Parts: sequence; C-alpha cells; structure tokens
Amino acid sequence: MTEAVYYQDSYLKEIDATITKIKGDMIELDRSIFYPLGGGQPGDTGWIEDENGQRQTIIDSRKGIAHGDILHQLESDRHGFEPGQSVKIGIDWDRRYCHMKMHTAMHLLGSLVPVPVTGGSVGAVKSRLDFNLGEHKLDKEELTRAINKLIEAGHEVIFDSITEQELDEKPDLVRTMSVQPPRGVGDIRMVRVKSVDYQPCGGTHVNNIAEIGRLRISKIENKGRQNRRVHIVFDPTGNH
Repeated sequence: MTEAVYYQDSYLKEIDATITKIKGDMIELDRSIFYPLGGGQPGDTGWIEDENGQRQTIIDSRKGIAHGDILHQLESDRHGFEPGQSVKIGIDWDRRYCHMKMHTAMHLLGSLVPVPVTGGSVGAVKSRLDFNLGEHKLDKEELTRAINKLIEAGHEVIFDSITEQELDEKPDLVRTMSVQPPRGVGDIRMVRVKSVDYQPCGGTHVNNIAEIGRLRISKIENKGRQNRRVHIVFDPTGNH
C-alpha cells in the first residue's frame, strides 16, 4: 500500500520516496503526494527525479489493483528506475491547485441545489455536476451569485471520518448517486465545509473556500427529461 501523503497535507509540492514496484511504465512508491484518478477528479501529473538529479515526467496517476496502491505512469517503460531506489517526486502544482479549488467548489454547488447528483467531473479550467432535477428550477445568474456569496464568507474546510455503520444510519450524507464511498476498507473520509456541506469524499480540497476565488456558472445543459448538467468555470475577473 502506498502512503497517501496528500491526505495529510494536500499542499505539499514535492517529497522523497522509495520505489517499491515497477511494471513497465508504471512505478509504485512507498509514499506519494500524487492523487490517483477517482471520484471525478483527474490523476496528478508531475515528475520523478533520481539520485543524480535526472528527471522524468509522470504523465498520469492511477489506482492499483490492490486497495491503497498508487501507480505513477511515466512516458515510456525505458526509464531506468529500479525497485528500492530512492527518488524525489513533485506534482504539477498549478494544475493540482486548480483541481483542489474546483472540487471544493463542486461541493458548494451541490449544497445550493437540493436534489440528487447523478455525475460530475473535476477539471483545471472547468468542471460540471449533473443533477436529477425533478421539478426544481435552476437559474444560471442566481446560482453564480449564490456560490460567490458562499466563497466570500470564507468558511473553513474540515476533514474527518465516520464508520461504515454511521454512514448506513445516515444515507442522506451520500449526495452523488454515481460514486459510492468504498466499503470494507476501514473508516470513510468525510469533508465538511463549515456551516455549508458535509459528505463523503476522497478528493483533494482547499483548507478555506475563500481560496477558490470568483466563479461563474457558464452553462446549464438539458441532458434528459429531468437531468441537468451545470458547468462551472473560474471568473476571469476574480483572483485564483
């Protein structure tokens, strides 16, 4: 199992690690700050550096077959790394920080639309949430005003965990119908936006929602009789 250091501190940009396994262009480490693809959030990209200071690019991060394994994909299998080797790794911080801001923003958006979430995707430039709207109505400008009002309030983001039994007793905590929390692997990680939202989530987030900066609901698409897709982007007039 790879130690997921990004859960201890999602703001770390680089760390030392040791290679534990190699399979072709995939490298597994004893510890990592690279978030692997999952929950609608893309895997991190970045670099890996050997003892001589030679760097190679990590083009993607994925979950391994075993729970907790993180695989770091290089550009080819002709990389020259070996198991047991000490390395330094670093993430593409600008891209990751955009993912952190966007993922937290999606939680805010979900809190403003009191219907089930049917899907979502985090991006560095734009993101989306799909809602099973029913009879509920959405207004693009009203949503934009509401989410920016939340961000301006500067609520803290807090991380904790609950047991599977506690989650079973409170099924309404799970907002996203398409992505269920993992079962049978221990306690479930929870993300609380103070006074706003509380739900299971394995993604990376900012520590305070004021970091997000201004956002804009760019488009609301009709994706079926009741399904609506809400697109969110950074407002170019805001600070990011």
